[in-house]
Amino acid sequence: MPEVPHSSARWVALVQALVARELVENIGVPTRRAAELLGVAPSAVSQYVRGKRRELLLSEYGGRPEVTLIAHRAAVALSETRRGSAVAARWVLEAAAQISEVVGGRPLAVPATPVDRAVLHGLRERVAAEQAAVTSCMRLAQKARDELTRAIFRQIASDSLRHAEIVASLQVYLEAGTNHSLASGIDRTDIEGLIRQEHDAEGEVGERLSGGLGGVMKLLAQSMADDEKKHERLLEGLLAEGLPD
Repeated sequence: MPEVPHSSARWVALVQALVARELVENIGVPTRRAAELLGVAPSAVSQYVRGKRRELLLSEYGGRPEVTLIAHRAAVALSETRRGSAVAARWVLEAAAQISEVVGGRPLAVPATPVDRAVLHGLRERVAAEQAAVTSCMRLAQKARDELTRAIFRQIASDSLRHAEIVASLQVYLEAGTNHSLASGIDRTDIEGLIRQEHDAEGEVGERLSGGLGGVMKLLAQSMADDEKKHERLLEGLLAEGLPD
């Protein structure tokens, strides 16, 4: 098994290479803008895209779904960063820290139950499909000429990215032989308190707002109401079957 590099600089270099490729190839960010966001020279971005730089790191870790997801999330966040923003470097450093934890973590235990390879293959295909949806939505968000239309495509991209992360997490658990899990570190009081906060945040404004809007504005207001209903289902589900007895 290859030795895991523990140098922070190497993890940052890996993130820069992966994110550069995501920005240019998948999201459509110009090379010079990608270089500006990453704090590197445009020539470096060109070499990352061609696979002529950080080849060993990319070949060793670039194909891992969980690593790709972290880089994809950082690229999406960077693509929306305003010029001159001081937070751009933070996304790279946070992604490097996350990849370090993922790659340097403990190996998975031997599966306690047989792993259904067809299911795992389907999960990998789902991750790829969700990532493709993110890419398409981000391109459309850049193409849109008004902020509200961009907000719709960014929301779909955010949902697809979250779906990909969930599927990748399910894959990790299934590969470890786990097909049933319960919440840990929280109790009923935590969940019940959050339900109250959600109700207070939504109030009656949501229904009145969507009733007075039209077009894209109405769609966005309705999407917020749908999200609140989804949150309620998730939290009620946690209370019903997601907590230890």
